[in-house]
Amino acid sequence: MRLEGKVAIVTGAASGMGKAIAEAYAKEGAKVVVSDLNLEGATAVANALKETGAEAIAVKTNVTSEEDINQLFEETKQAFGKLDILVNNAGIMDGMEPVGEISNDRWDRIFAVNTTAVMHTMRLAIPMFLEQGHGAIVNNISAGGLYGGRAGAAYTASKHAVVGLTKNTAFMYGDKNIRTNGIAPGAVATNIGSSMSNISQVGMGRQQLGMALNPRIGQPEEIANLAVFLGSDEASFVNGQVVTVDGGWTSY
Repeated sequence: MRLEGKVAIVTGAASGMGKAIAEAYAKEGAKVVVSDLNLEGATAVANALKETGAEAIAVKTNVTSEEDINQLFEETKQAFGKLDILVNNAGIMDGMEPVGEISNDRWDRIFAVNTTAVMHTMRLAIPMFLEQGHGAIVNNISAGGLYGGRAGAAYTASKHAVVGLTKNTAFMYGDKNIRTNGIAPGAVATNIGSSMSNISQVGMGRQQLGMALNPRIGQPEEIANLAVFLGSDEASFVNGQVVTVDGGWTSY
């Protein structure tokens, strides 16, 4: 029970990597707040966790809404009285557009979900962590946050920004027993592709050059294993790191 007694918020937890992280956290003893825009899916996940004996609640959250994010933290405090781990997992893809094709609307939408929402949740978590003297943040960043050929311009830029936010927060609060780390998954079997529309043929063609080197598709549970470690006290000396989990894809 590596997370026994800890309270964790996991955004985008109705499916994919977020669901796997919520399940892994509950298995390790955490009380889990299953946050997602899809309330029906989040409720199904929370109910399944409770059937195993875990404590969990579902909260409908549009991460682009500050009001919703504020409500997420209020419901967390009402249900469990504290927060120990924040997992920023919610994210959407672009349409693989290079910068010459990107629209303002697409750019703004991608940054609202993938970057600004992460800042908003972290901004609310930090005062709680400072008051209680500890806390851990785990940001699901993607290999697209480290390399230029894994997505379009907007997604790549949005995830690179979260790398900087992760490292800066780790530095700023590292002396306060607050750790901030990131996970950079490669290709993983999730439904994030459903957020893609109006796909750029130029961008997709270029991106596929890198896909040819991918050894295999990862499973959400393989990402969740790392999220458990980074959220646990076993990672007490790990701070400001972005750990690539991609089966060796980016080593080629």
